[in-house]
Amino acid sequence: MSANYWESTQRRHWLFTKEQLASMRQKLEDENADLIRMFPLPQARHLAIYFNQQLLRLGKRLSIRQQPMATAQVYLKRFYSRVEIRRTNPYLVITTALYLACKMEEAPQHIRLIVTEARQLWQEFIGLETSKIGECEFYLISEMSSQLIIHQPYRTLSSLRGELALVDEDVQLARSVINDHYMTDLPLLCAPHIIALVAVLLALVLRPNSSAPGQTASGSSAAAGLAAAQAALGQAQARANGLPDPPMLSDSKEKQQEARITRVQHFAAWLAESTVDIAAMVDATQEIISFYECHEQYNDKLTREQINRFVKARGLDK
Repeated sequence: MSANYWESTQRRHWLFTKEQLASMRQKLEDENADLIRMFPLPQARHLAIYFNQQLLRLGKRLSIRQQPMATAQVYLKRFYSRVEIRRTNPYLVITTALYLACKMEEAPQHIRLIVTEARQLWQEFIGLETSKIGECEFYLISEMSSQLIIHQPYRTLSSLRGELALVDEDVQLARSVINDHYMTDLPLLCAPHIIALVAVLLALVLRPNSSAPGQTASGSSAAAGLAAAQAALGQAQARANGLPDPPMLSDSKEKQQEARITRVQHFAAWLAESTVDIAAMVDATQEIISFYECHEQYNDKLTREQINRFVKARGLDK
């Protein structure tokens, strides 16, 4: 196992640019044009939301901790970057990804228990045969080139908590942002420490306006959060380049807002003294905020119906 992210297969083989990822997906579309025309699906983000919800349902039934859940979500991202969704039974893939992730994260679940619980959720799509999970597991491992070690952002968040003077509410909301990022392309685009720092930044700029930690940001608060986050990153970039600080958002007279600005400025000063790729943080921040806005248009019923339609029509549930 590679304890060092910088030497890991994750960094060397599973970190892409947006252009590379788009090219990979375009290739899949070109190779499966007839299937795509026959079985239209919602946009990729909405599919990711649906898969995330189904994985969480299964994980909750099995009382699985966060680390295997996060690893399973990365496995899904990797697998579907190489395999067309319409050629698979997503419910079987979700079940298998969680089964494999639990083994890799040293929290193994018995295959029969996994199958039983998955069947309780998706009886139409999951059979009683454990051999199906075994076959799908081999498929996943093969498509991921046996590169199964995943470095997660949670470790960075924990290690920086004291240095950044984060309170419990900050950490809780930052963990929620990290959880949400698995529904975006960021696990394939950014290093884990970048995700952790973006989560901290968004926790600092969004928490005073959040009704509850872990709650998805609304479009208006997301827009405000993006503006504040961009200002903080701009300040960090300016300091790193030895330029005067650009003006921070300071339109509020309330003490809570002033405290927030001070905390964000402190974080920006810390970033300026670090060697963190601030440009990557800007891109990741925009991606997460864009996802929150997209989440508001998510239609669970439509997404479920379109997925179930192709699984049944192609006999993938057998």
